[in-house]
Amino acid sequence: MTEPSSSPHAAATPRGGWNRRVWQLAGPIILANLTTPLLGAVDTAVVGHLPDASYIGGVAVGAVIFSFLFWAFGFLRMGTTGFTAQAQGAGDGEELRACLFRPLALALGLGLLLILLQAPVKLVALWAIDASAEVSAHTAVYFDIRIWSAPAALVNYVVLGWLLGVQRARTTLVLQLFLNGVNIALDLVFVIGLGWEVAGVAWATLIAESAAAVLGVAYIFHRLGRLPDAGNWRADWVRLKDPTRLMALVRVNADIFLRTLCLLMVTTIFTAESARFGDVVLAGNAILKQFYAFIVYGLDGFAHAAEILAGSALGARNRETFRRAVVACTTWGVACAVLTSAVLALAGPLLIRLFTSLPAVQDSAEAYLWWIVVTPMVSVWSFQLDGIFIGATRTAAMRNAMILSFGAFLAANWLLLPALGNHGLWLSLILFLAARAVTLGLYYPALESSVGTDSGPARGKAV
Repeated sequence: MTEPSSSPHAAATPRGGWNRRVWQLAGPIILANLTTPLLGAVDTAVVGHLPDASYIGGVAVGAVIFSFLFWAFGFLRMGTTGFTAQAQGAGDGEELRACLFRPLALALGLGLLLILLQAPVKLVALWAIDASAEVSAHTAVYFDIRIWSAPAALVNYVVLGWLLGVQRARTTLVLQLFLNGVNIALDLVFVIGLGWEVAGVAWATLIAESAAAVLGVAYIFHRLGRLPDAGNWRADWVRLKDPTRLMALVRVNADIFLRTLCLLMVTTIFTAESARFGDVVLAGNAILKQFYAFIVYGLDGFAHAAEILAGSALGARNRETFRRAVVACTTWGVACAVLTSAVLALAGPLLIRLFTSLPAVQDSAEAYLWWIVVTPMVSVWSFQLDGIFIGATRTAAMRNAMILSFGAFLAANWLLLPALGNHGLWLSLILFLAARAVTLGLYYPALESSVGTDSGPARGKAV
């Protein structure tokens, strides 16, 4: 697949201008990203028309558990993109291969470990969420099936991270369309056609994730095999064992792990508190969280573009390119955030009715809809900053900012829930998003000033 290319040591303005370059990257990423919440929307919709709200709750809680389990290892995607983008910017072909093989081995090992630990993990997860007996029963069915997709899910993180790092945005779109297209089709067959209920949703995800992992790895190995020095496995093995690079990988991954753990704790606490308000509020919040997922994955396209362009500029040691990439990506991200809020304000009630036919759940979701309307304009700043810092692999700042923001969320939850109920829960989430932007923004000036201005040629060959 041929894609727009850019010199690893590009001038401050890329060919076609910054707006075009941002959209060349962000456009396919947005489309790829949006297939993920679309899948969640279909999962919710196919069980939302079953006769009880506990089916929606079961799938929602199951999805939260696996978001926690799998995205706790999100460093496999984020760290891979950051290191790969910098290797691409520096023109280091050997390091590009190492940036794939290191996390790929780690992903397989961690995935197998999750399968081995599935019994205690399920016990702790169901205890932590503390949903109703009906919801917990459906969640257990979902868990027992989907846990077997762990190695494939983590390998997919590495595949997407590496492809984004080498600016193969269109390829990530194809892979995500394949994964989620297969998943959606199997959802319809297993749940609506065969009547497998929650088990059908889990089987669809397991099969789709496994197929996508095989396809993605095969594609990357095919591309690597076409490089002139692809057969030099001895050099690759030496590079893989480089202690300095291994320590950098461990440091970055540990920081991102702690940062992601805090983020997942927020999601888990939100779901657990929703469950304590009853099955109807849990189901209504689950539908609104589907809207939130579209917001996150849509706006993340510009964050990913910032991640790629900022990482490449840092690898090329070009501060002016770094600055212009940040401004261009953020400008478009903010514009799309405003547009997203307008669409949700106008079409929110109609969209809720597409998710469920249960009147009580519809009423609950509509009562809290306006919180989702303001979310894009608050969250876009933290998303952009995340992308910039991931691309630069300045993960200690991300870790520290997230810990502070998590503390703000816990404090807000403790103060607001008793007085405001579910409104307090949503307000706590908004304050958390704002705190992420403020705390990480304090680190940004030091990051920009640290980017070197030497944009001279580097050795090696990029993919």
